[in-house]
Amino acid sequence: MKCSLVCLFLLSIVCAAWGDGEQDSFPTFSTLPVPETRPFDDFLSFDYYHQRCPQLEQIISTKLKSWIAKDHTLAASLLRLHFHDCFVTGCDASILLNHEGSERRAGTSKTLRGFQVIDDIKAEVEKSCLATVSCTDILTAATRDATVILGGPYWRVPYGRKDSTTSNEKDADTVPIGRESVTELLELFQSKGLNLVDLVVLSGVHTIGRTSCGAIQHRVFQGLNGTSDMSIDNRYLDYLQRKCRCGGDEYVDLDATTPTTFDSQFYANLERKMGLLSTDQRLYSDSRTLPVVNALIQTPSLFRHQFAVSMVRLANIQVLSGPHEDGQIRTNCSFVNSY
Repeated sequence: MKCSLVCLFLLSIVCAAWGDGEQDSFPTFSTLPVPETRPFDDFLSFDYYHQRCPQLEQIISTKLKSWIAKDHTLAASLLRLHFHDCFVTGCDASILLNHEGSERRAGTSKTLRGFQVIDDIKAEVEKSCLATVSCTDILTAATRDATVILGGPYWRVPYGRKDSTTSNEKDADTVPIGRESVTELLELFQSKGLNLVDLVVLSGVHTIGRTSCGAIQHRVFQGLNGTSDMSIDNRYLDYLQRKCRCGGDEYVDLDATTPTTFDSQFYANLERKMGLLSTDQRLYSDSRTLPVVNALIQTPSLFRHQFAVSMVRLANIQVLSGPHEDGQIRTNCSFVNSY
């Protein structure tokens, strides 16, 4: 199938990110494409823990595999936890702080999971590298490893982030809930230094994971009062109405076709009017995002590579790093250090 101009544009981004080396080589820090509005932080580096905590990635990988072997749904939950953290006040582990009035206690955070996984990894890391590795870096690396376990791409994680000392419940209201317009989403992404390609590609995280029936009631049952939702396939709508007829406690796969496989089928689903969330389906109906969606449908391999690039960019949002930034290395991810 011939590649569209947008497809070729995306391919050029991927090639720039992966460089001219061997196929299995990883992108170098300097060649990764970055948003023009926000350069990568000078204090983040791939070798930040090489001397400080050389066993870090092995600890994270071992612990994470153990947890996901017991509950495979935790992998998708960790990706969601990372997204929530970065899209509130930046990637600073503020979502992990557990006190009255924190982001973690907000209504939009009620269905978040994976906190115990991060706490367990942190406790193990502290045994080997006392007060050295931030909770933010642990969550970022664990998200990458969870993606790999799901069958997604690997990418190198630059380290050196600090943890926030504050967390405000009201800040969590900025997290998308699945009903926003494409314009609203674009404005949010651009405010974080991300762009239209990042929006479409990172939405593809819905290739795995589930959402509650309660989160899609407005979309699934609005046709029952006589106004049919023309943006959703009739057979798929019938399935969802039967699945969710008992209320919001049931869960539905975000990708109705290949729910346990990390692939680009999510975008093909949009072409068939099978986007579960309103925000997802609108990516196919909006003229700004449609060309990118079509490019990912036409050339599925682009999704894996660009997802890695966009995830690195996501993890760079408003990071706390360097000697002049506020922040700390929490010894317990749920609480600010008392000293």
